[in-house]
Amino acid sequence: MTTARTSSVSADTVPTTRRSSGRRYRQALWLLTVRDLRVRYSTSALGYVWSILDPLLMSAIYWFVFTQVFHRGSVGEEPYIVFLLAALLPWTWFTGAVSDSTRAFTKEAKLIRSTTIPRSIWVARIDLSKGIEFLLSIPVLAVFVLATGAHLHWQVVLWPIAIVLQAGLVYGIGLVIAPLVVFFRDLERAVKLVLRFLFYASPVVYGTQALPDSLRTLAGFNPLAGVFGIYRSAFFPAQLHWGEVAASAVVTLVVLGVGFLVFRRSEHRVLKEL
Repeated sequence: MTTARTSSVSADTVPTTRRSSGRRYRQALWLLTVRDLRVRYSTSALGYVWSILDPLLMSAIYWFVFTQVFHRGSVGEEPYIVFLLAALLPWTWFTGAVSDSTRAFTKEAKLIRSTTIPRSIWVARIDLSKGIEFLLSIPVLAVFVLATGAHLHWQVVLWPIAIVLQAGLVYGIGLVIAPLVVFFRDLERAVKLVLRFLFYASPVVYGTQALPDSLRTLAGFNPLAGVFGIYRSAFFPAQLHWGEVAASAVVTLVVLGVGFLVFRRSEHRVLKEL
């Protein structure tokens, strides 16, 4: 009887312990995320404006080039400024989170060594803080939608799918990059170069339908293609391609799997190296 009671108590304790650990993880993640946002905005007089100024300036430049200089309407749909912002805003989340992931461990080395919270939280808080900045930039897109007379379609309800896919993709990439940069410091510069190339290799200033058939098939394997297609479909339904969305989901799952594997195998060596 005593053995049975002990087994019962142990079985009940495990789920409780897991729930408690999960709650502590979420609390620590939120506190670190809020800390990042406060530090970022407290040192700037304009604060929130800076988080949207870069994509706005880029949109203005590409709008001018493709509509006023070359008059290449085939690269996207009208209103082109809405077409641009629907991808540039999430691209800012992507590139900002991936770039900051290169400093996830090196920037907070002392704090990481002195705390016992799961080390993956230092990557997750970057993804979350950049994701919150993306959500805060959506009203800017809404202003341009109203100003240009763009129409909102039912596909906007699919945005949570795009947000989840993008969050998973960024998190998986961060789990790979963050520990590797500790061992290979040149990787930080290499990531910046890759992001610069990826901007033009991804359907940000153009849609995949503007590409030749051979390139469109290849571009469909870019996980950002399906994600950006979902965002844009809220205003341009023809931009939604379920094949690209499926490819994005598969690639995201693979990246997450590789990320967890790399992180788990390198975590102890990272702590020794810091």
